[in-house]
Amino acid sequence: MAEADAAKTRTGNNGVHVFGIRHHGPGSARSLHRALEELRPDVILVEGPPDAAEVLPLLAHAEMQPPVALLIYRPDEPRRAVYYPFAGFSPEWQAIHYGLTGGIPVRFMDLPQAHRLAGPAGEEAAEAPPPEGSAEPPAEPSTEDAPPAEAASPADEEPSAPDPWADPLGWLAQAAGYSDGERWWDHLVESRRDSAAVFDAILEGMTALRAALPPRDDREEAQREAYMRQTIRAAQREGYARIAVVCGALHAPALVDLPPAKADAALLAGLPKVKVAATWVPWTHGRLLMAGGYGAGIESPGWYEHLWQTGGNGATSEQVAVRWMTRVARLLRDEDLDASAAHVIEAVRLAHALAALRDRPVPGLPELNEATRTVLCFGDDLPMGLIHDKLIVGERLGAVPDDTPVVPLQADLQREQRRLRLPAEATQRQLDLDLRKPVDLDRSRLLHRLALLGVPWGRLNRVAGKKGTFHELWQTQWDPAFAVALIAAGIWGNTILDAATAFARAAADRAPDLPALTSLVEQALLAHLPDAMAHLMERLQAEAARASDVAHLMAALPPLASVLRYGNVRGTGAGMVGTVVDGLVARICIGLPGACASLNDEAADAMFGHIMEVQGAVALLQNPDQRAAWQDTLRRLADQAGVHGLVAGRCCRILLDAEALSAEDVAQRLGLALSRAANPPAAAAWVEGFLRGSGLLLLHDEALWQVLDTWVTNLPADTFTALLPLLRRTFATFPAAERRKMGEKVRSGPARPAVATTAEDFDAARAETVLPLVARLLGLAPAG
Repeated sequence: MAEADAAKTRTGNNGVHVFGIRHHGPGSARSLHRALEELRPDVILVEGPPDAAEVLPLLAHAEMQPPVALLIYRPDEPRRAVYYPFAGFSPEWQAIHYGLTGGIPVRFMDLPQAHRLAGPAGEEAAEAPPPEGSAEPPAEPSTEDAPPAEAASPADEEPSAPDPWADPLGWLAQAAGYSDGERWWDHLVESRRDSAAVFDAILEGMTALRAALPPRDDREEAQREAYMRQTIRAAQREGYARIAVVCGALHAPALVDLPPAKADAALLAGLPKVKVAATWVPWTHGRLLMAGGYGAGIESPGWYEHLWQTGGNGATSEQVAVRWMTRVARLLRDEDLDASAAHVIEAVRLAHALAALRDRPVPGLPELNEATRTVLCFGDDLPMGLIHDKLIVGERLGAVPDDTPVVPLQADLQREQRRLRLPAEATQRQLDLDLRKPVDLDRSRLLHRLALLGVPWGRLNRVAGKKGTFHELWQTQWDPAFAVALIAAGIWGNTILDAATAFARAAADRAPDLPALTSLVEQALLAHLPDAMAHLMERLQAEAARASDVAHLMAALPPLASVLRYGNVRGTGAGMVGTVVDGLVARICIGLPGACASLNDEAADAMFGHIMEVQGAVALLQNPDQRAAWQDTLRRLADQAGVHGLVAGRCCRILLDAEALSAEDVAQRLGLALSRAANPPAAAAWVEGFLRGSGLLLLHDEALWQVLDTWVTNLPADTFTALLPLLRRTFATFPAAERRKMGEKVRSGPARPAVATTAEDFDAARAETVLPLVARLLGLAPAG
């Protein structure tokens, strides 16, 4: 009898039953499922996009595995898209699945995205809060289930009053004595046993809240509720007697008693409309997180899934906690951390004790986390990060049926994934590809083509510990947002190969300069786009002939050198690039001395980077003629008057490493650069250019150490103080072990020529003066 009386509070005109829910909550889902079984509705209306009506029946397909999301997008502007995520514990998912499997008509009733996506993408569209699951980060929090927003304001301005509608659950939580709305809703709804009566309490609380809040100045929200009411009226006109309405809790009071239809019709009149398309895409638990910018997001999808799976099997609250702690212990043991059965028992006891102290009926996630940190993690927060990522959030990627409508580009990618045995995964996966194997080579080409199209499924890492040029290390991780990028890339072609080819040709025509064009050539060769290469090479030759900026020429060389070095390994025809590379090297060698004249510090630092890139490219090419021309240019720069010390010092270091200069020649140049006649800042720049990145040369070459030691020792005190920041910047780049060895070498004294043969010739005062200076130089003592 009490159940029947309570049900009247959520029943409006003509048999409309309104169920206010949390968009992703196991308690709401369980209670809703029970309520629907009791009601046996004739039709189920769910807050969602009516644009997805054609693909809605796929939800009940045997191959549909949540989490998944409805994707609504504009075919003319695919990047203007909206996601509607669903997990297995989402109440909407359970309501739709109940209806579809029971032969009950199911309809979405929210304002169609055909209207909501019709507005401009600029300022006008940004003024309104985005729909739940917007593909773009929301401009402001959703009005449901979001934490209170704290708006920062300048200290000299009067802070604006907070929007009372920004966190409606927060007001109810405060009245109940909770710290925030998330905790209040979780304890009262999501963590409780299933009960249909909870919807009456939700409706009563939301009705009182809406009556207490000031009128809401949000036209789109008013239009959404008006459209929902119009959908309910349409169901009534069709003769449905028991209408189940599933909507966000805050909307529930507006749908119980329907006002006259005329006002709603006027509010919806004249709305703009565009063509939209709908499909299903796999989703991840990580993208259900509130912290990711999803307005209707939650904090712990993995925990909610555990509540749904365990609580639905008749498990008690004790069993829910025990099974959770068992999962935690299993995870820790998999990571070689101690976790015994005794630990699990004690952690469960502690969680129940904490719940009792806090007057909670059952332990929630906060209590279980505190017990886990104390008992299983021994107070260490580091394992808790692992538990958060693997269990509390969870690494789950949903799946959609093969007959889900997709654009041709997506279908081609799915075929390639099956052919190459390269499934999309939510977790990070390391791929070590051997390019000598056909399958691995095709995998590499696919990942490079997708990266070219703006779908960075894989990230190429540096090869460590591998010999040869035939290895690639990739780190792959699928992001559901790639679905939108694939739809947008569909304008370039119906297959990955055709789309990447067309995109590369168009990008070559838009390339702003020679470095951008050579980088594109490298990407096209790595992606194996032979049909695009002829056009790219024409553009490359024309741009190289016109380019006169030496810095641009130097930046353009490394990608082309990589193409020449590794092209044959990948089975690509890279020989056509050789002529362009020969011309670039020749023009760099001719123009570099003039480009290095009269550089300031900032320009010299940039030129330092360019010289190192060209040096790496020349070493990679292994062409004796190019190497000889390059070393002649470096020798001219090292001896050229007016060249910045940073550049001159680096040229000497490169020549020394290549054995094009002897240690004696370098010591002579170092002595000239550090002579008393030299400008001290210029001398410090020369030292920085010569030593940047490695101090091993000083440790093993006594002649160079002696020259530098003499120069530092003879600097006047005021000059040394002025140069100390520059010198410390150089020595700070050395590894700590190298600096420590330098300090030990100073302490033991250098192997000087035998000029002091007796104790009377030894200058103890001078030695005591040198040690502090060198210690300050190496960063072993404060600069003051």
